[in-house]
Amino acid sequence: MRVGIYQNHPVFGHVDLNIEKATEALSGIVADLVVLPELFNTGYQFVSRQEAEKLSEDIPEGKTCRAMISIARSQGMFLVFGLAEQYGGQLYNSAALIGPDGLVGTYRKTHLFAEEKGVFDPGDTGFDVFDIGPARIGIMICFDWWFPESARVLALMGADIICHPANLVLPQCQEAMRTRALENGVFTITANRIGREARGGKYPLIFTGKSQIVDTQGKVITKLGKEEIGVALTDIDPTLARNKHITDQNDRFEDRRTEFYGPLMDL
Repeated sequence: MRVGIYQNHPVFGHVDLNIEKATEALSGIVADLVVLPELFNTGYQFVSRQEAEKLSEDIPEGKTCRAMISIARSQGMFLVFGLAEQYGGQLYNSAALIGPDGLVGTYRKTHLFAEEKGVFDPGDTGFDVFDIGPARIGIMICFDWWFPESARVLALMGADIICHPANLVLPQCQEAMRTRALENGVFTITANRIGREARGGKYPLIFTGKSQIVDTQGKVITKLGKEEIGVALTDIDPTLARNKHITDQNDRFEDRRTEFYGPLMDL
């Protein structure tokens, strides 16, 4: 299975331009699955909820999903990408999974970061796993990485690959995602952005780049640089994620002592 990451530097609010750049980068590549960043089409630092609402879209009827469906259909691949979603009077920081036949699923960000709490509604989808044929994939968005329960739940639900659209400003995530891959025995694909945003007098945000694909042993097998724009691809065997052995005597999931994990649910 060939998987990839797209790393961009979106121009805030210029949705058509950002879609066009993504389309150009993805055109002609051969891949089964590519992950794009969180809010790749709009930029990140909204000055108000009203601004985000104006830039939000319906999934899958909005212009961004329509463009991504066209790419997925013409090139026979699946895409995971982040966007501001308008649904039922609510506003979500969401990710869509698109395939050759259209929308496969939607995930709404569970753990909102910093000023996102004043812009978006908390995600209500919970975590889910989608079967795309060669692999079962789960989705989490950016700050979800801070909570190990996010990746663990997806792995327990059978995810072979965790797709992770992100707009990272904290410096620890890339290393932490290696741990998430190792402790769960899954592949992780973190698609980040680059650049700087300082809008409406807000504190400047500097995005860390360094998108990466990590294997089931926590090894980075493909990455992009801190300031790089473009696509990186690699081949993986997703069935390796179905072997949860650590040693001949140890299994990541069977060795859990869940009878002692009660406080995880009670606190």
